[in-house]
Amino acid sequence: MAKKDYSNLTKDQLLEVIEKLEGKKKYGLVWDEERVPEKVVTDCQDKLPVLTEVKGKEIITDENEPTHILIEGDNYHALSVLNYTHKGKVDLIYIDPPYNTGYKDFIYNDKYVEKEDTWRHSKWLQFMNKRLILAKELLTDKGLIFISIDDNEIGQLKLLCDDIFSEEKLMGIIHWRKNRKPHNAAGTISKSAEFILVYAKNEKIKLVQEYTLKGNNENGNFSEGPIIKADKKERIYIFPQGLKCEAKNIEKGINTSARNPKLYIEYLDKPIIENGILQNNVRIKGRYCVTNERGMLSREIEKGNVFINKNGVPKLITYREELLGKVANNLWIDKGYNEDANEEIKELFDVDLASEVFNYPKPTELVKEIGRCINKKDALILDFFAGSGTTLHSILSLNNEDKGNRRVIICSSNENNNGNGKIVDTVMYPRVEKVIKGYKKKNGQIIEGLGNNLKYFKTSFVANNRNKDQLKIDITKRCTEMLCLKEGIFNLIKEEADYKIFQQGNRYLAVYYDFANASLDELKEEMNALKGEKVLYCFTVDNHGLDKANFRGWKNIRLEPIPQKILDVYKRIFKN
Repeated sequence: MAKKDYSNLTKDQLLEVIEKLEGKKKYGLVWDEERVPEKVVTDCQDKLPVLTEVKGKEIITDENEPTHILIEGDNYHALSVLNYTHKGKVDLIYIDPPYNTGYKDFIYNDKYVEKEDTWRHSKWLQFMNKRLILAKELLTDKGLIFISIDDNEIGQLKLLCDDIFSEEKLMGIIHWRKNRKPHNAAGTISKSAEFILVYAKNEKIKLVQEYTLKGNNENGNFSEGPIIKADKKERIYIFPQGLKCEAKNIEKGINTSARNPKLYIEYLDKPIIENGILQNNVRIKGRYCVTNERGMLSREIEKGNVFINKNGVPKLITYREELLGKVANNLWIDKGYNEDANEEIKELFDVDLASEVFNYPKPTELVKEIGRCINKKDALILDFFAGSGTTLHSILSLNNEDKGNRRVIICSSNENNNGNGKIVDTVMYPRVEKVIKGYKKKNGQIIEGLGNNLKYFKTSFVANNRNKDQLKIDITKRCTEMLCLKEGIFNLIKEEADYKIFQQGNRYLAVYYDFANASLDELKEEMNALKGEKVLYCFTVDNHGLDKANFRGWKNIRLEPIPQKILDVYKRIFKN
């Protein structure tokens, strides 16, 4: 590594360097932040990042269903904008960032970072640090972030997240088995697992254990599982008359069809089964015990939650509300595999090899499990390393399964995809469109869509203009779409020189501009005629966006200030 040249530094600068060098050593992560500044970060220092909706790419199936957001552009710029619109509103963040393997998976300042790059880890840490700081501000107090990573950067990422979120907010590190078969070509040890770091913003919450729904009845959705397990002590128990039976016939004697070879059940009496109901009391003997607590088997039989399956083994019905009391563990097996992800891509794009479309996607089942374990059906979910669009696909599928109303924001730069074209254009957007609307395969098979809606935005900056009045107008108009995003109200129903009104269902958003010496009378009349929830934003610099005295007597109106960062730009314009 080349030595630093201090010969051109001033006395004060040299003293500053000495103070740093003589400072106390600290435990933690240190990297050279100044050596590798990132261009997309410095771009935001004197410019205002904004979003512009891409007309013609919205997907609307039913306005009463959730509307999801796709943002094309650098994710640092996207996170900057979301800090105006969604600060403190996101329940769950899941990201699968570049793993920094040194094999063309991580781009910094428009160049791939090679394995031999001296500043490889510093660049990655700088890159992740800036984004995670912004991401933390988006989370609710009970919000969580899940970060996929492999062993190239897990040590550094753990220390970085300890610094940003604090070590006390670490919920755990999930070990996810990523493939069904080990890679025997590995030179030293086969890598069959990756990791998911889980941090809370403020309050730790319980992550609930997985549940696989088998059906539903008048008591709700339920799962099925074992109620007895192998034990050293031999016991006799009586299955009472009236017990439900899936088996049509069970012979007297030892039952050896249970999956666990150590668990056996001997029927001392011949069961009589009619119409799926046990007609007689039957004694069973075996070396078994109940999986939970003493007396549980009798209590659950009394509640009607025990049945005999087709193999003659007793099973327990557990309702979803009871399953939510069980805490998730940190070993995830059978939560989707890389092979599944490749098959999903091949299925969606009708290709023979997934690599023809995208390399290394995550399986939908993995992200669905993350969505399930936070147990919030109306969660707002963010993925700012959206890749092929797996997160949105997964949550659309999960909403379809459990009738949830989760909403998703996905962000990605439209970078080259290994020579296969721009990633958003060729993979992410087409995938999302197929999943929402449905599609027809080459063989003529029709795949039904999952529904929901999508709005498509791009990041950009407000262009500078020597005419300060025009610049003020430009900022105002460009930021209006960000306010629509903030409120989730998108459909323009009224546009005048001094205001706009938007609608989404029975919710209304009005944005009022003060640059034309506008009168509020017409807007007031329009808003009073509307029935439903109404939100009003006012673009004025004084009073931080609102003069409530102008709105006395208005009913059902929520007055909202313009986000402070937008106001700061306004103030700089006025000062100049």
